[in-house]
Parts: sequence; C-alpha cells; structure tokens
Amino acid sequence: MRVLIVEDSPILLQSVTLALQHSGYAVDGADNGIDGLHLAEQNQYDAIILDIMLPGLDGLSIMEKLRAKNNRCQAMFLTARDTVDDRVKGLQLGADDYLVKPFAIEELLARVQALCRRAHGQANSKIEVDDLTIDTNSRKAFRAGQEIDLTAREFNLLEYLAMRAGSLVSRTEIEDHIYDDLVSPMSNVVDVGIYTLRKKIKVTENSAQLIHTRRGLGYVLELRA
Repeated sequence: MRVLIVEDSPILLQSVTLALQHSGYAVDGADNGIDGLHLAEQNQYDAIILDIMLPGLDGLSIMEKLRAKNNRCQAMFLTARDTVDDRVKGLQLGADDYLVKPFAIEELLARVQALCRRAHGQANSKIEVDDLTIDTNSRKAFRAGQEIDLTAREFNLLEYLAMRAGSLVSRTEIEDHIYDDLVSPMSNVVDVGIYTLRKKIKVTENSAQLIHTRRGLGYVLELRA
C-alpha cells in the first residue's frame, strides 16, 4: 500500500515514515503543503496523512482542493488542533479520519490500515480466498490454518492482491502501490515478489495455485476450478 504523509516537523515526518516503511508501506513524504498537494495530485495513494498547520498551504486547503477535483483518496488529519470546530471542518471538507497529537504510533498504523481497507471497499479486517486468510489487523496470513512466514513487503503485496481478489492487477499498479521508488523501468522486482509469494503460500503439495499470471497484463488472486 502506498501512503503520503505531509508534515512540517522533520522528527515526526521521519518517525512516521520509518514506522510505515517498517510495516511494509511504500511512503512518500513532504514537509510543506505545496509539495504535498503536488504529490497527491500526481500519484495514486491508498491513504494520505495531512497535518493541518503547514507552510505554503495548510492541510485544510489541500483537502478542499483534492475533493474539488474529485480525488477520493482516503485521508486523515494529523494535528495538534483538537477543537470541535476543527474536527467538524476537517470532516466536512472530506477527511475520513482525525488523529490528535501526541499519539501512539500503533494507533496511527491501525488507522492507516483501516483507511487502506476502505480505499479498496474492504470492511472486514479478514480477507479469505479459498483456504487462504489475510488478517489485516495482525498483519498475518494463514493457509489451511498454517501461518505463512512473510516479510512486511510480501504481506503488503499479498494484501493488495487479496483486496482486489478476482480482478486483474497490473504490474504498474503493483509498482506504484507496493514498491514505488524501489522500481526502475527495467527492474524485475515485481516478478521476483510474485514468484516468492507463490512459493510461500503453497504450504503443501496439494495447495491450489491462487496467484495467476495474465501474460503482458498482470496478476489475479483467485481460486480456479
């Protein structure tokens, strides 16, 4: 999943970015509103985290401009302003969540997980495809009741495919949402990621193949008869 954070505190921007990356998210960051708006308009994010008080352009203005252009990305305000009027205004402008500083990193990660689920129309924290279960809260995956050993990045790739289960997911979408700047035009990182994931989720010889390739188009996670 790809997340944008716009925060003018260098320490907070770095700590939140590292926490998200450690959890397997692809993260872009900006320390001012003008750059933040540009990134939000140029890329597809699963979630955006916005501080309200920003140099150049405040978070409320960013939110207003994005919604005016029909950008429906899930967005959360991260701010020290905790008045009822501030919360109401932010929600009225189209924000999906609101977290007040200071906060626990664990709570922020849980809220980002929820935003990403909503971005893909997934209300339940558990996604099931045949005997494969992905628990987005615990960040764990199971096949036939057996836990699968996945890195944070591998889990995010599996989660992204599962949220789009039954639908074609292109290589470009995977690059944009999972690997971002780690991918060069000639990189085979997506192929390697899919290959590794296929091996890991086939926990027994009888496990059905769930990740299918549509040559030249992308991948589909589904059970085929």
